[in-house]
Amino acid sequence: MKVLVALILLVQLPIHKAVPAAPPLPPLVCDDPEFEAAAEIAVNYINDHNHHGYKFALNRIENVRTLPQGPNKEMIFLELDLLETKCPTISPVPLENCTVRPFEEHAVEGDCDVKLQKLDGKLSVLASKCHSHADSAEDVIRICPDCPLLENLNNTEVLAGVAAALNEHNSKTPDAYLKLLEIGRARIQYHPVHLVFVEFAVAATNCSAEESKANVDVCQLLPEDESNFGFCTATIATQPTTDVQVDCKLYGHQPGVTYPHPGQDTSAGLLPSVQGFTNHNLRLSHSDPAASESSSSEFPTAAIAAKSVAKRAVAEAAQHDKVVRPVGFAPPPPPCPGRIRYFKI
Repeated sequence: MKVLVALILLVQLPIHKAVPAAPPLPPLVCDDPEFEAAAEIAVNYINDHNHHGYKFALNRIENVRTLPQGPNKEMIFLELDLLETKCPTISPVPLENCTVRPFEEHAVEGDCDVKLQKLDGKLSVLASKCHSHADSAEDVIRICPDCPLLENLNNTEVLAGVAAALNEHNSKTPDAYLKLLEIGRARIQYHPVHLVFVEFAVAATNCSAEESKANVDVCQLLPEDESNFGFCTATIATQPTTDVQVDCKLYGHQPGVTYPHPGQDTSAGLLPSVQGFTNHNLRLSHSDPAASESSSSEFPTAAIAAKSVAKRAVAEAAQHDKVVRPVGFAPPPPPCPGRIRYFKI
């Protein structure tokens, strides 16, 4: 009897069928056209908010993460590897026409985390965090032993070289008297000839070069609606005699382009924040004040470990590729990090 009752109770129990697990989502591919487009918007945003040093170009998409927030809205988190170009931030040259600075000139790399919103198919940047650093001197010397390295921007020889170059230009041109805005970068070659290579941003004043000779202190930068910024490159030989070769170019007035400290005395050539550094740090942390997200400046915790994850993925892919494959068979590239456009430092 007890057995019969147990059987009846078992029959009355609801029957639960095993629900098959959802198939795992395919990994995000860093070089997907959608993320390429997002990276382009992100880099333009970064350059628009960078007011010192040089423009940066995309070198590699290191990692990607998406966060759906509805049928027509999602967040995209990018980790980007950038490289410094030869175009200063005040240059009107479009980024696509800017030359990435070669490794031999002691390249500078930028690392950025960027948060974008995709709403109804339209991408916009909500926040970004960046920093930049020069490649290690050891790496440069190992590949190019004779290449001069970056020097501190407040190095005494650098300051003297910039002053000599600007004086040389102003003494030989009847055009507007130029004042120094900031030193962009500097390198010193010690052998076989002692040379100082400098690059610096300048601005036109309300004086001609001739008028400045009477009283240079009265020469002021042009007002914002007439501003005219430019850039100079120079090579200064100091031994056995001083020889200065300088080339300065003014860009003409660019509406909307301003310099952050137009009234500052830049006779020393440096802002307090860059003294003792070899390069202007792309220390950019910016949030869109119009963003509706209260956490627009926050990045996913996973982004912190993105580089180690990416390196591990590359190592695993390399190990996997050791398997013997048929002739003509190309293994698929790892999802992330993406392709390197220039070089890795």
